Amino acid sequence: MTAEGRILVHFDSEHASVYRSQSGRLKLLTRERLAFADSRTHEALAGSVGEFCTGLTEFKEVVDNKTTRLHATGSFQLLPPPEAAALVNSVYVDTGLYFNIVGPELEQFYWETGMSACGSNDMMEGLIRRQFRKAVVCGSFQQSLGYIEDTITHLRESGTVVLSPPSTRVKPETVGTDFILFDYQEPLKNERDTWRHKYMHLDAFRQADAVVVCNPGGRVGKGTIFELGFMSALSKRIIFTEEPLGVSVLFPCEVGL
Repeated sequence: MTAEGRILVHFDSEHASVYRSQSGRLKLLTRERLAFADSRTHEALAGSVGEFCTGLTEFKEVVDNKTTRLHATGSFQLLPPPEAAALVNSVYVDTGLYFNIVGPELEQFYWETGMSACGSNDMMEGLIRRQFRKAVVCGSFQQSLGYIEDTITHLRESGTVVLSPPSTRVKPETVGTDFILFDYQEPLKNERDTWRHKYMHLDAFRQADAVVVCNPGGRVGKGTIFELGFMSALSKRIIFTEEPLGVSVLFPCEVGL
């Protein structure tokens, strides 16, 4: 699923605005006044968001985590982390959609990007031009390296800084092994040293606006499933390149760049 024709929703403290992304441009479809700031609990917020999302079929026949993106700012940014996580989970359970609470710094980045590109003070104009400042790319480096390289190239062409892996040039001596190393990584001291390299990759999640999971054909490997737990614990935005298959527990995520 490409971004073309995708429905984008922006929830702020008092409004819900619905857009369609078409040919690299945004079309505002509707803007409704909804007093989210008056809601006291994540349950009440989730109920309001879910009720609004049921009406999105007016603009898109299928509303799911491939066709529809939800972004929230304003009072949503003020929620304590446990409440924010509970809200994201509730919206996902009720609608199947990922509720992306955009942090203040990223919102400012979107606003500046939109102003620079087209003189618009609408955050969403910046968002469609450059979704991420920084991202981490995951997947099976042994089995899908070419696919991962294409994804990294796509992200970099859009202006995204890929924090990890910074290079995909494989050390020749590790080709065909269970744990390949890239040219920027030190040789393994022993079999336990694989954890140090894995942890350095995981630690980059903290700085990323999103984690892009490359899963050609839908397959999600055991190593990636392990990483997904770390991503979820950090409440990171997770985007699969294709519909994930073989994942035993469904969780808040998006599908398609």
